[in-house]
Amino acid sequence: MIPPQKQMTGMLGHPVAENPIDRMFDAVYAHHGLCWQFWKNDIASAADLALAVRALVPLGYRGMAITVPYKVAVMPLLDTVDDDVRAIGAANYLTIEAGRLIGHNNDGKGVVKAIEKLAPLAGRRVVMLGAGGAGRAMAVEMAWAGAAHLTLITRRQEQGQEVADTVTRASGVPAVWQAWEGEVTVPAGTTLLMNATHLGCAPELEPVPVRWDSVDPACVVVDVITNPRITPFLATARSRGCPVVDGVEMLVQLAMQIFEQWTGVTPEEAVFQRAVAEALGE
Repeated sequence: MIPPQKQMTGMLGHPVAENPIDRMFDAVYAHHGLCWQFWKNDIASAADLALAVRALVPLGYRGMAITVPYKVAVMPLLDTVDDDVRAIGAANYLTIEAGRLIGHNNDGKGVVKAIEKLAPLAGRRVVMLGAGGAGRAMAVEMAWAGAAHLTLITRRQEQGQEVADTVTRASGVPAVWQAWEGEVTVPAGTTLLMNATHLGCAPELEPVPVRWDSVDPACVVVDVITNPRITPFLATARSRGCPVVDGVEMLVQLAMQIFEQWTGVTPEEAVFQRAVAEALGE
């Protein structure tokens, strides 16, 4: 008997090679007996992004994740977006319904769930390094979850200030921009420090230039990088006694939400955790 045609899902971004998301989704599809598949697609330019997005409907895709650097650039290419995308100004996944591309954003929801498995966000003073498409979603969602204050540290003032303004406009929580110049001195009173850049990703494993003597050992330290699970940034934080949250945990939390949105099946977290651990060779 010829099996039914696979339902296609995937990711658009650049680079995508080191991301374990395809191994995770394919394992979970198989666990639930779904004839679905997940493809990572390395898209070299914004022009190619437009071509790829236009092809999703005729190719029969059911859903698509969007990763760096296209979470903002993809928005004009969509038919509509949900309220989260309107508030945040970026989309990290699409559903495809009746030939229409619908943008959603759960980057921040994933990070909030991952952090709150370790510690509550309410009242925290957050410092975020970087403020791209994922960072802006995380900043807004952390504010919605009760963070008391956010500092966005970026090299480009226009980007950082725009995200700070978005946070305050969407949540009412005060947010400010700080210039990233050389080694970052973390402001006094910071209780959560997040790396939202690509520094530390395999295979380069670049260090994040932070003055660790300015980081309180009680400060929760978070990294969005998914490969490796424990980046140089988190390894240093852990060696100084800081509680840490890794990017793999965030990926699992947001992937479960996307899986359920695409398939209508309630996922089992243990299956996601096991699949991503195997993908990373753990």
